[in-house]
Amino acid sequence: MSDSEQLVIYQLHIFILGISPMIWRRVKIRSDSTIADLHYIIQIVMGWTDSHLHRFIIHGKHYGIAQIGGMWFSDDPKVVKLSDFGWRGRERFLYEYDFGDNWQHQIRVEAILTPESNCFYPVCISGKRACPPEDCGDSWEFMAQKQEYSLRYIASRCSEILEEGDIPGNIEEMYELRQWLMVNHFDHQKVNQRLQQYAAGDKEMLFEQEIV
Repeated sequence: MSDSEQLVIYQLHIFILGISPMIWRRVKIRSDSTIADLHYIIQIVMGWTDSHLHRFIIHGKHYGIAQIGGMWFSDDPKVVKLSDFGWRGRERFLYEYDFGDNWQHQIRVEAILTPESNCFYPVCISGKRACPPEDCGDSWEFMAQKQEYSLRYIASRCSEILEEGDIPGNIEEMYELRQWLMVNHFDHQKVNQRLQQYAAGDKEMLFEQEIV
């Protein structure tokens, strides 16, 4: 960051469109963070696994990290800083993840703050509910499946598997049942541990760890 640029903190509110009750996060991020940083931070705080294509739409232009066979972006996401956009309070932009399931995240700049010396950034200050399981379908399918995987159904199915005595043979289904059991849970502390790991540059295995 040059001497003429003043470091600020953007407080962002992120939520997935088309889902009720709302799945949301509130994060604080440095203005000298890049578009690539913002992508990974959203993946971490929402609980996604960075398994699909993505893009930002900011001021009518597309940004993101290009992947083989995916979209191409004209700007290097590791060079474009958030400060380059000149955001103001209440400004909004879009982040799309998984063009098959089409998870659209609306991001709103809630506040532009002065950095605090006793705080680390990025940090997630609040949120509600886990993100949908990967590859579960669009928002309507997610809400329908959420009703189908009721606590009563999950308990009944787990009991059946235990009675069958073949847990290893049903391990994938057990994992799926656990995902739906935890669908209303958001582990705020674990998310911030992973954000600290990201900020420290320790990205190994970052998206192979499960957030519950």
